[in-house]
Amino acid sequence: MDNSFGIRLKALRTEKGYTQKALAEKLGISPSAVGMYEQGRREPDNAILSQLCYILDTTTDNLLGITQTKNEEVGQVINDFTKVLMNQQGLMFNGQPISESDREKIVIAIRSAAAIVLPDKRNMQGDK
Repeated sequence: MDNSFGIRLKALRTEKGYTQKALAEKLGISPSAVGMYEQGRREPDNAILSQLCYILDTTTDNLLGITQTKNEEVGQVINDFTKVLMNQQGLMFNGQPISESDREKIVIAIRSAAAIVLPDKRNMQGDK
């Protein structure tokens, strides 16, 4: 079963800094319902879907995966990941909570790796 809706929902929820409980309270539903949406075990009705879009400041097309950016820049993907990483509560590594400093180091490492792996193509082509 494709759970792209659940994955997008969780990403948007964490990007906005909501826990499942906080989002559920805003929607007037149980936290377990939000969890089931994210796991792909349940789908929201139209009224809840509309509220989700309003609360998470997105469109139904985006949340449902109807429109997707075809040529997304790596920098934008890293920026989106950074937002999720910085807002994700209870994030652990090898069973230990990670600090804000650890999160920043992860982002720096990802940006450094991208800069090494994806050199400036203009310089490679001789463009100025």
